[in-house]
Amino acid sequence: MNSWARIALGATTTGAAAVAYAAGIERRRWTLREATLPVLATGARPLRVLHVSDLHLTPHQHSKQRWVAELAALEPDLVVNTGDNLAHPRAVPAVVAALAPLLQRPGLFVFGSNDYFGPTPKNPARYLVKGSRRRVHGEPLPWRDLRAAMVEHGWSDATHAHVKLTVAGVSVTAAGVDDPHLGLDRYDRVAGPPGGEPGLRLGLTHSPEPRVLDRFAADGYDLVLAGHTHGGQLRMPGVGALVTNCGLDRSRARGTSRWGTHTWLHVSAGLGTSPYAPVRFACPPEASLLTLVPRPSVVGAQRTTPASTAVDVG
Repeated sequence: MNSWARIALGATTTGAAAVAYAAGIERRRWTLREATLPVLATGARPLRVLHVSDLHLTPHQHSKQRWVAELAALEPDLVVNTGDNLAHPRAVPAVVAALAPLLQRPGLFVFGSNDYFGPTPKNPARYLVKGSRRRVHGEPLPWRDLRAAMVEHGWSDATHAHVKLTVAGVSVTAAGVDDPHLGLDRYDRVAGPPGGEPGLRLGLTHSPEPRVLDRFAADGYDLVLAGHTHGGQLRMPGVGALVTNCGLDRSRARGTSRWGTHTWLHVSAGLGTSPYAPVRFACPPEASLLTLVPRPSVVGAQRTTPASTAVDVG
């Protein structure tokens, strides 16, 4: 075998091994990401928020269902779901079963495109083409059934609504928008600074489109939670996410960052993939436990990006 043949064989073998790892191992390596964010009003007690997004659940994904249900052991004060729960027309019972222990706790949600429409086969290379906007929707999904189940269990739909609740002694004012990825966001319906003096002003959106983040920041929200990006789904060492599938820059594809001078942004890398692209590389599926603490009380205190860690629990 000549040198070129050996190189070609080595490249093929390495590529096959990477695909096998991405499809067979990493996409099931359930991970908990933890971060501490200084976003609460002065004097508020710490608040533990569990952020779950992008389950893309099908009825037979039992490992994922079990892992999500076990997150209740973290005893979060508040659960936030930022959409894309469904990946199959008969997945609602599976989603409700997975979330059942968490539905016993205070919760908020907004939906994403894959709550409304099922996945379809697509050329993965299309996501690498900047400016590609052609979207093909699959069959309609029973999102109304999922919404009814969540609301029946006590969670609040924050879509184009203001929601006020008290969680573990902290007053929370939340507002959300419908999925910007589909152009369904109507921020004007919730525009304006949150009323009163809540301990936390919380914004929700599925896709972290900058036009929506700018509006939340301008209205004085402390924290915005989003999903959609899958953290890039495929990340390269030294490069990070290759794409975000939205207008957000690649450096913010997952984790925490500042948006403007006051607002924090947290983007979940999510727990699933499309059934037609079942791979993740250097980007394990994750949920996030956010410990919210009061903002620094010293005027002019230095603002720093909080530590964010991912804990592999699977």
